[in-house]
Amino acid sequence: MHSNTELNRLDGNNDSSSRSSSNRTSDHMNTITRHHQILSEIESKKFSWSHIKDLFINSVGFFTNGYQIFIINLIVLMMGCVYYKENTNTVPVYIDTFVKASAHIGILIGQLFFGFASDRFGRKRIFGIELIIMIIGGLGSTFSGSTATGMSVFVQLFLWRFILGFGIGGDYPLSATITSEGAKTKNRGFLLAAIFAIHGFGVAFAALISIIVLAAFKNAVYANQNALDYVWRVCLGLGLIPACIGVYFRLRISETPRYSIEVNHELKNGKKKASFKEFLAHFSKWKYFKILLATSVTWFCLDVGFYGVNLNSGLIIESIGFSEDIVKDPWKFLFQNSIGNLIISFLGILPGYWSVLAVFLVDRIGRKVIQLTGFGVVGVLFLVLGFGFNAIRSASSVLFIILFTVTQFFFTFGPNTTTFIIPGEVFPTRYRSTAHGISAAFGKLGAIVSQIGFFQMRDIGGKNNMIPLILILFSIFMFIGFIFTFLLPETKRISLEELSESFHSSDQTQQDTHI
Repeated sequence: MHSNTELNRLDGNNDSSSRSSSNRTSDHMNTITRHHQILSEIESKKFSWSHIKDLFINSVGFFTNGYQIFIINLIVLMMGCVYYKENTNTVPVYIDTFVKASAHIGILIGQLFFGFASDRFGRKRIFGIELIIMIIGGLGSTFSGSTATGMSVFVQLFLWRFILGFGIGGDYPLSATITSEGAKTKNRGFLLAAIFAIHGFGVAFAALISIIVLAAFKNAVYANQNALDYVWRVCLGLGLIPACIGVYFRLRISETPRYSIEVNHELKNGKKKASFKEFLAHFSKWKYFKILLATSVTWFCLDVGFYGVNLNSGLIIESIGFSEDIVKDPWKFLFQNSIGNLIISFLGILPGYWSVLAVFLVDRIGRKVIQLTGFGVVGVLFLVLGFGFNAIRSASSVLFIILFTVTQFFFTFGPNTTTFIIPGEVFPTRYRSTAHGISAAFGKLGAIVSQIGFFQMRDIGGKNNMIPLILILFSIFMFIGFIFTFLLPETKRISLEELSESFHSSDQTQQDTHI
């Protein structure tokens, strides 16, 4: 038998345990209530000025991305006219390759690093830092210069653009995650597409600014070809202005409501922040891994073709005879290249991005249908351009530009937009940023492979001789992307919580998806 003292102590422990259990239950119920309240507020919020401000804050990095990544195509051509006059105004292939690939290497690493860091430390703590890194890398690129005994301008440009790319890489998972977690279900796709579509304006403005600056320096370039050394620096520097404005606003954002309520609740209940070991355990199951595999492979296939043609559009335009000879008239060659890029941007890239948004197509017909359409049409067009390269070029360089522009339209009205949107929706909050970063990193791996492969192959058998075969190879990757798209679920008009529960619920994560 127990003594009275022992019985009292046991009763006290039971009361304490009951109170503790009751408190935990009460806290859990309060969290659920608060979570539903937050979701209700998000779903009922009408489109307002705050959404426009958020659109600017979240998309300014993608404007910088589009501008800085695609203007390098023209920058390298200008630098060839300054630093390699003896080599027919052309930068050697190996230098061209690594200068263009440097930013993509940085982007790949940045996507992985910032994706994991965002899940580990929160969106608010990280957002803004990556934009500051972009600005530092962009300014360093602008002021790169050769020294008598130090690094050449191209080595410096490689290093600074790697830093620029590291910052750009962080923008992919962060912008997608922050936008997705703060959007109402019925127009989440629209907002994600709108954020990414600003990338198209960056590409277009890169061509437009190049035209304006070249026009301003026309007489100076004809008087002294070395004036192009100023032109490329001015072009790079002007593209940083939006980022410099946006960084102030990024450093003042609040934590996303979904991350705050879900992760903070987990911490209060003794659950640690997301670890990479836990991430691997979750995605070791095929039903979860197949989604990550599909988002990664489709993005890889997209970027093989998208960056393969866009980072080398100047060479492609030159190969069809659209522009002047670079040795005979460097200024005219560069100006016509800029005009060609502007035409492609305004008639192909921008309409493609914004057609996804027209009457909320992305939220009406769905991401999967748009992605399948894009991959299928671009794959066919690459086959046409590849097998019919010489015939089309002989018939009309304008016809080639038209077909090339249509290809750009279906790139952006298709996988170039949806491969960004889907990873921002289909993964649970706990792993969303990390999984998006991994998917995007595979995309940049595709861009790097494409860039190196393009320059290894292009001149086999003669200058630009292998471009038709390269276009045919790109078509194969488009069809692979088409096939892997079938592994993806449709995410239109389904809440993030429903997506998480439907495709990622398990004994380990069931609690996460119901909170």
